Amino acid sequence: MKQNFKSGFIAIIGRPNVGKSTLLNNFLGEKISIITPKAQTTRNKIQGIKTTDDYQMVFIDTPGIHQAKTKLGETMNKLAYSILDAIDVVLFMIDATKPLEEADLRILEGLNKVKAPVILVFNKVDLVKDEEELKENIDSYRSLVVDSKGITISATENFNVQELLDMIIDLLPEGPLYYPEDQITDQMERFIVAEIIREKVLLKLSEEVPHSIAVVVDEFKEEKDLIYIHATIVVERPSQKKIVIGAGGSMIKDIGTLARKDIKRFLNAKIFLELFVKVEENWRNKKSRLKEYGYED
Repeated sequence: MKQNFKSGFIAIIGRPNVGKSTLLNNFLGEKISIITPKAQTTRNKIQGIKTTDDYQMVFIDTPGIHQAKTKLGETMNKLAYSILDAIDVVLFMIDATKPLEEADLRILEGLNKVKAPVILVFNKVDLVKDEEELKENIDSYRSLVVDSKGITISATENFNVQELLDMIIDLLPEGPLYYPEDQITDQMERFIVAEIIREKVLLKLSEEVPHSIAVVVDEFKEEKDLIYIHATIVVERPSQKKIVIGAGGSMIKDIGTLARKDIKRFLNAKIFLELFVKVEENWRNKKSRLKEYGYED
């Protein structure tokens, strides 16, 4: 390890659907956090690790902070705030195309209690049509966070992403190598596989089965050059089960085909993937199910 090696933990927080997962995947050059156009895609704390000869950044992609309507939502908000006490840098991601709203004020209020330096990251600037409105928007946010830094980026277009990394490096303390150099996440393979399957369900089913699904990997077995994966897609109503399965099993077949491609790429192995669908009514408000499905410690 080099002299003056820097390392630290960086939290990525913000409202749902501002591009947190896209940015994390961009930083790592690898897809470990799922992305869909829908809000509240990320439900768990996901750690991504970027290591070079000079530094190690441990990124934590949190669930989007939102107005919770279920126990699952409350758990997601609690998780997002809980990590800030032991963080070296906070990235507060903001959709640059939208003005400051009440939900943002709640987050900003919490950030002023955080000891770590805060970088306001204005994402999606490639979609901004009025530069003057953008400037006013940036000024309104920066006036509410003491000593914050700010930067405009586009995580999808890779605009200013390296500049953002340079800002983080400047703020990191000297420290140890927390994880092996070749490790890019601390999540178990089962977790990433379940998230890939959940992403495909969300992408294929639009608003028909929005956020009432969970995915559980029941079996993950390696035999020679093949990995057998059996997973269950959990829904809340029998009508949702019919939608996920589709006419003659067509929908679940499509979901499996899409998921298999990404899982194969992630695990770098041949995959046998079998999907099942199960109804668990109102699971998002059942503490035992939140625990079982990995959303609560």
